[in-house]
Amino acid sequence: MLLALLLAASGYSVAAQTRDHLTPQEVDLVKDAQALDLRTGIFIKAAERRMALVTGTAASTSTSNSKQAKKDAELWGDVPKGTRAELIGDVAKILDEAITNIDDVSMHDEKSPLLPKALRKLAAAATQIIDQLTPLRSQAKSEEEIGNLEQAVENAQSIIEAAKILPPPAEKEKKDKAKAGPKEKP
Repeated sequence: MLLALLLAASGYSVAAQTRDHLTPQEVDLVKDAQALDLRTGIFIKAAERRMALVTGTAASTSTSNSKQAKKDAELWGDVPKGTRAELIGDVAKILDEAITNIDDVSMHDEKSPLLPKALRKLAAAATQIIDQLTPLRSQAKSEEEIGNLEQAVENAQSIIEAAKILPPPAEKEKKDKAKAGPKEKP
């Protein structure tokens, strides 16, 4: 009886883990992007692709620029498939994976200049994701969808909170001053 229970439990966990939150092409892009800011950009684009499907904006953007859509399809692969609940769950997992990547780099090199850059970029995307997910809460159709919405919003909020702790971007200020040129003396 114990063996049957173990087999049933292991069969359930295998079945529950068959869906991957990234397409095979997206996985390849993540593997190829070794720099944290580039990898974070891949996660952002992957999440945006799913949010476009969830919000219904995917059809309008793909028809508006068919040449760009073909180029994106070659690079990113087929459009992700799944139910609305699954796609929202994918977004939650993608955000979680992006957080994990940032945490890993932080543990190995907390002075990396790519950390604040990647976190700011991710926080901007997280803000947009929350803005898109918030109206969907009242439209949720299942417990799975509600749970995935809550997880995605929670992950996005933790990203935004982490970005608030960052010091102001000093490099950008220096670049802006350099572009303005030297001040003229009166």
